[in-house]
Amino acid sequence: MKTTVHTDPETIEGVIRRCDTCSVGMADVDGTPYVLPMNFGYEDGVVYLHSGPEGTHVEIVRRNPRVCVLFGAAGELVWQHPDVACSYRMRAQSVVAWGQVEFEEDFDRKVHALDVLMRHYSDRQFSYSRPAVVNTRIWRIRLENASCRAFGVPHR
Repeated sequence: MKTTVHTDPETIEGVIRRCDTCSVGMADVDGTPYVLPMNFGYEDGVVYLHSGPEGTHVEIVRRNPRVCVLFGAAGELVWQHPDVACSYRMRAQSVVAWGQVEFEEDFDRKVHALDVLMRHYSDRQFSYSRPAVVNTRIWRIRLENASCRAFGVPHR
């Protein structure tokens, strides 16, 4: 089985939209890595994340706003021969993307970001209390570069 690379935006966005969570990788200024699974929303090349207003993750991003975001679509176990262990692989797709975090402070833009997040998980409309919006940290990441891989593709 092989791995294929996809560069077309439709495939990349399709993988992103099929994911329930993403993993956000960041590095502190001393190089210490830190990775968090996060819920997200995606719109027009921008990933929106939300978190509490403070914490280790927020402090790291304040010091170094460059992040790597991994979107991994659910896969299925496949094989070329049922008795050959090394022929087993997960058939799945993933997108690895890079960007820079900007924390959104404007109230109305925070509400928009929360709407984008909630649309990723539900078709319902939501309202948010002012204290909830004010006390939520919104992360805005414009994706600067992304690569998509499909794993476990059978050889022809």
